[in-house]
Amino acid sequence: MKIAVLSPIAWRTPPRHYGPWEQVASNIAEGLVAAGHDVTLFASGDSVTSGKLDAVIAEGYEEDRTQDAKVCECLHISNLMEKAHQFDLVHNNFDFLPLTWSRMVKTPFITTIHGFSSPRIIPVYKKYNDTSDYVSISHADRSEELRYLATIYNGLNTSDFEFNANPGDYLLYFGRIHHDKGTAEAIDIAKKTCKRLIIAGIIQDTAYFNEKVKPFLGGDIGFIGHAGPEKRNELLGNAAALLHPINFNEPFGMSVAEAMLCGTPVIAFNKGSMPELIEHEKTGFLVTTPTEAAEAVTRLASIDRSYTRERATARFSQETMVADYLEAYRKILSR
Repeated sequence: MKIAVLSPIAWRTPPRHYGPWEQVASNIAEGLVAAGHDVTLFASGDSVTSGKLDAVIAEGYEEDRTQDAKVCECLHISNLMEKAHQFDLVHNNFDFLPLTWSRMVKTPFITTIHGFSSPRIIPVYKKYNDTSDYVSISHADRSEELRYLATIYNGLNTSDFEFNANPGDYLLYFGRIHHDKGTAEAIDIAKKTCKRLIIAGIIQDTAYFNEKVKPFLGGDIGFIGHAGPEKRNELLGNAAALLHPINFNEPFGMSVAEAMLCGTPVIAFNKGSMPELIEHEKTGFLVTTPTEAAEAVTRLASIDRSYTRERATARFSQETMVADYLEAYRKILSR
């Protein structure tokens, strides 16, 4: 099968640190290549793939701020669409904008919806309900106005994450520094438990960081900034637990799956996709307040880290994800 995988171009594919959509696009492309398919990844020019790379933008616009994001996106998307006839199928991981080209090409189009930035974008998806196929990344992240071909969970390269049966005693917050992700709540949980907390992630909201995070740094609360792949594996694997006290209905949560692949349990607020990712009291805890989260910290010894790793591998591996996508591709191409 000859497949075009369209990645976003905010960051490199795969990303150096932050870039969840780029990471998933990379995992899809690499998994398809490993399964024997002819894959072209449309991404920034500094991207890395074992398939073919097609790029018209040298670097992601978040990494080279001299570029205009919309201009980059238009050049990037049009490059793929003008070559769509060369492929059996186009797999769009770049949100709703490529859909506006989809009726101008004959190549079948599948779009993974990695979340809705706003309900205002849904009319674009709705317009192409009958001519494109949509995949959700969790059952929780679906719009009643759209028709879906499947729900396929994000898959990760399990070899990137080492199992650790004997972790340290610290708690970890791993994600962008923003109210939505609950950095301040993680600090509150750590203080209630008198545990050391490591905070890792890019600062997405500077005002929030300065007001809700920075004043509490020092002593048992540490901030290390973004962490690349090697540091991520070490941080996640050595943590007693990942704190994920989100304040929004998160579509998936890559760090949740990554932590569990290391055997590390996750204590998360029960919102969005969290009940689909976490088996309560088996691979982590679903809670509603910092106080409940703090109580869950005292129960971490009850979690079997081997079972956590086993379940995460079965559900969130690259191989499982790619097998599910290939089944979806065959459904489309058999019409």
